[in-house]
Amino acid sequence: MSQIQVLNLQSLDRGLPAITPAFGAAIAEAGAICLTAEAHAPGVILEVEGEFPTRFQLDWQPVTEQARRCWNDEEYTTEQAAYGIAFLLILQLTDLTVIERSRKGTGFDYWLGSQDSTTMLPFQRMARLEVSGVRKGNRSQINARVKQKIEQTGASDAEGLPAYIIVVEFSRPISVVSAKQNPEGALLQ
Repeated sequence: MSQIQVLNLQSLDRGLPAITPAFGAAIAEAGAICLTAEAHAPGVILEVEGEFPTRFQLDWQPVTEQARRCWNDEEYTTEQAAYGIAFLLILQLTDLTVIERSRKGTGFDYWLGSQDSTTMLPFQRMARLEVSGVRKGNRSQINARVKQKIEQTGASDAEGLPAYIIVVEFSRPISVVSAKQNPEGALLQ
């Protein structure tokens, strides 16, 4: 029996090509807030469905009262927390990393590029990432959100690059990873 891999939210404080250590630490804290608010403790299992069905154990730092007050806006906190988990999933499930924030109106949140800059040009855009968070949702709501986000990425389909759509639901917790191929049918992994 293989051991379940750990996704440590706190590792985001090391940053990524398009994520500063400060932002990484902030979205890790948002993740801790969402998971703790849903009565989860470090070690809870995240079920990943869709393109890459698997399971991860989630780990995070304890939540303080100051952090709770800081992250009091549930909708904003859920969105930021979903980014953190989505970034960690992309790193674990693909050979891609977050290389640039997208601009409003593009239909997606971040550009993805190769984790290995020796094989590709650094910061070359290879795929799109759209992320959404749901604090508490049933299966129908989660599936509807995935469908909505797949359609939303249509605004940038002319880029000719595949898109990953990741919806994170915190009460269960589960994440649905959907991959939308580019017009030529290619999907990076």
